[in-house]
Amino acid sequence: MAFRRGSIVKNIDWVAVALFVVLTVCGWFTVCGASYSFDHPDLLDFATRSGKQLVWVGCAYLLGFVIMLLDHKVYEGVAAYVYVAVVALLFVTIFAAHEIKGSRSWLSLGPVNVQPAEFAKFATSLMLAKVMGAYSYNIGRWRDLAQALLVIFLPVGLIVMQSETGSALVFFSLFIMLYREGLPGAVPFTGVAMAIYFVVGIKYDQSMIAGGATPMGTFAVLSLIIVFTLSMMRIYVKKERLLKAASITCVVVAAAALAVSSWVVPFNVNHVMVGLVAALAVLGIYRWVVSGGRNAVYVSLFALLSVAFLYSSSYMFHNVLRDHQRVRIEVLLGMTEDPLGDGYNVNQSKIAIGSGGLTGKGFLNGTQTKLKYVPEQDTDFIFCTVGEEQGFVGAAGVLLLYLAFILRLLWLAERQTTAFASIYGYCVASIFLFHVFVNVGMVLGLVPVIGIPLPFFSYGGSSLWGFTVLLFIFLRLDAGRG
Repeated sequence: MAFRRGSIVKNIDWVAVALFVVLTVCGWFTVCGASYSFDHPDLLDFATRSGKQLVWVGCAYLLGFVIMLLDHKVYEGVAAYVYVAVVALLFVTIFAAHEIKGSRSWLSLGPVNVQPAEFAKFATSLMLAKVMGAYSYNIGRWRDLAQALLVIFLPVGLIVMQSETGSALVFFSLFIMLYREGLPGAVPFTGVAMAIYFVVGIKYDQSMIAGGATPMGTFAVLSLIIVFTLSMMRIYVKKERLLKAASITCVVVAAAALAVSSWVVPFNVNHVMVGLVAALAVLGIYRWVVSGGRNAVYVSLFALLSVAFLYSSSYMFHNVLRDHQRVRIEVLLGMTEDPLGDGYNVNQSKIAIGSGGLTGKGFLNGTQTKLKYVPEQDTDFIFCTVGEEQGFVGAAGVLLLYLAFILRLLWLAERQTTAFASIYGYCVASIFLFHVFVNVGMVLGLVPVIGIPLPFFSYGGSSLWGFTVLLFIFLRLDAGRG
């Protein structure tokens, strides 16, 4: 009925639809290039990956059409039911899925394998929009923030239990939306700080200072924690004389400990550094007792949690992560060279991209991909096929397409008239941004290899359909705005 009135045709954002079509078409040709075999030269043969991907693309178009037929109000009404159903499916997958490449994340439905984690993205986004779009919701209240975090971390926990860490990390992109909706800036700052702690602590912890008794990585991180804590106190506590005295004390004590350890009796100076952090935390609590301001307590919690994260992340890196995951991080950080082992994928991918030069070798003419030097070259590492066959010009063109697509989504999210549609739109844009940034980054060796697809390019029906549903629900909400 909506189509007979012409309302959807008139209101749908055809720019976003056109970008979607262009990306899926370019993606199909790239799958052809990545999976082409001289033994099966027919690209339309349904027995080949290119033929199967063509079916997935056709089904995605049909799926998008069906989504646009439904009333836009339906999606808010069914958000909770969809979320519960997908969470239940994720739970079942842990026990029912067969192990594939170390993970139990794929369900076999006859001739088709489905990965429920791909559909959890739009289900979680819908539920977040439902919860946060309520009239009384205030992200500044801890109870309300806890509701949003529970919605995010419930599927994350289930996906981690499937040993599918890469897919679980995608959900952290939703913190971009939370920040847009009023999450305090201290939260994303804490996330960035902890990433710095992890990288610095892991990379430099094998180097020793102060008489060979103090791991340099841990010392550097504890120094950063002290600097960050003092800086936050200067912003929130605003007691200049007290903070100046605390800063001087930290510098003098740390320097004295390093001097004693280097020239008198070697000992682990990091014990002293932890003591300084604890003293700053006590100082924050003291200011809270005296003045009653809660900000000082939050700074103290930041300091203590930073130390806890430092030592727990070190333990997890050495004792919890699997060997191949640990080696991938070590290769990325330059701690070890493994061009024929865990670093093989990235090394071959960079060779393929570099061999494409400025304009590439041409469609189906890539030597690295044709000779299958790059593992997973039609799924997680498909961007290397773009670089080899289309060169720098083609790769830059694809990235510009993604940039235009994500900017369009942000513009659409900004113009929504309801909180539900706006929040969902920012979730969609955040997820696409994370996928593109991380996938291209890992192909170029800039981020760890975590195994997530490139939207609309990577081979596979689950990811393509998941992205299609994620996108077209938003386009339907946008078309139905008042």
